[in-house]
Amino acid sequence: MIVNFSPRMNKTKIVFFGTHNFACTILQGLFDNSGIEVMSVVTQPDKPVGRKKILTPPPVKILAESLGLSVEQPESLNNYELEIKNWDLGVTAQYGLLIPKSILDLPRRGMINVHTSLLPKYRGASPIQTAIINGEIETGVTIMMMDIGLDTGPILLQKSAIIAKDATYLTLEEKLAKIGSQALLEAIPEYMDGELQPYPQDESLATYCRQFTRDDGRIDWSRSASDILRQYRGLTPWPGMWSTLRDKRLKLLDIKVSDKKIDSGKIMIMENKMFVGCESGSIEVVQLQLEGKKAMDVANFLKGNAHVDGSVLE
Repeated sequence: MIVNFSPRMNKTKIVFFGTHNFACTILQGLFDNSGIEVMSVVTQPDKPVGRKKILTPPPVKILAESLGLSVEQPESLNNYELEIKNWDLGVTAQYGLLIPKSILDLPRRGMINVHTSLLPKYRGASPIQTAIINGEIETGVTIMMMDIGLDTGPILLQKSAIIAKDATYLTLEEKLAKIGSQALLEAIPEYMDGELQPYPQDESLATYCRQFTRDDGRIDWSRSASDILRQYRGLTPWPGMWSTLRDKRLKLLDIKVSDKKIDSGKIMIMENKMFVGCESGSIEVVQLQLEGKKAMDVANFLKGNAHVDGSVLE
């Protein structure tokens, strides 16, 4: 749904800061809106990706260039001078770099952020992943004013969303991107007209989440199967779920919960299926990738690795 501003309004001149797929949905919504002029896009530099370290542009750069928008890719915004001058509002969404006060003070009406939680809960870099891992049943999007703190600025608008029982990071991110785009386009004209006033967050309710690393994907088989499944749903595709099999990293690309009773970490092969024991219940491995090998389903993996029956993952 595209929300268009009232014809009486002048276009709001915006500089957009974003990098990842979520930010593409937000940028597209801004670009499509008749009440907004996207003056420029600021995104992170191209980065090497994959084993061959191929230099790859971020999704927002690809989209911005396809829309004919100018793109800036500073390594850092500290002491950086934007090429665009005289803009009304800054909008950020999954940008990933610190925005200093020198930049925050540039737009006439400040900068606003599309944050994927109901602030002040889950401030920080991984609100979607953390909500899934913690078993939350509800999350949402906050449109907030930016300040120099970590997601501490006053709130303009919030929209809630139910977390489906089978939600993954990718499916929940897509859902929140659509909600966030609509909320942003609702908030901007009301804020610019002075009809929507920001209100402070309740600091007594603030919680934080952190940036995940590859080590966070390592499975602790002494936890319950339901805990491990939530970890999988929250951390796939990044940093991914993994364990070690005879000193080799074993990535678990697709799993589901089973009620079979098996010792924690022990592999059991039954009817060409692979199960791993947990503290309560077990995990059925559907697709996996052994270090140095291609990703494959369990049936193909077992053709050359039936001897793993009874082995222990660590």
